Amino acid sequence: MVEIDKSISFDGRDIRLKIGLLAPQAGGAVLIQSGDTAVLVTATRSQGREGIDFLPLLVDYEERLYAGGKIPGGFLRREGRPPEKVTLTGRLIDRPLRPLFPSWLRDDIQVVATTLSMDEQVPPDVLAVTGASVAILLAKMPFYGP
Repeated sequence: MVEIDKSISFDGRDIRLKIGLLAPQAGGAVLIQSGDTAVLVTATRSQGREGIDFLPLLVDYEERLYAGGKIPGGFLRREGRPPEKVTLTGRLIDRPLRPLFPSWLRDDIQVVATTLSMDEQVPPDVLAVTGASVAILLAKMPFYGP
């Protein structure tokens, strides 16, 4: 895949979209950056299941501790259970996307947004919503979104 690097200015901030740099096996992947905040968003689609009457859309938002410069210490270096904010951010991404898919679509769709680095001035959830829309479009899914 060809690497594409686009930059747009919005509300006095530069937002960079890097396509083709990471996650080449995903249907669509974009690295979206603003300031020191960077979020990798991937989207994949598989064949739907028979007998379901809903869109199986899974949105997963992951905010790792290393993104904020925190590394767990002690014997176990695991991050533990994700905070409630991560679940709510996943819902924040899901809400605007779900109505933009056609009503006949029954394929399994998975969108994963992983925060790679964080800046206090730029919230990663806003970049994740924008990146999710771009990743879905790159995956060539039927989508009525921007």
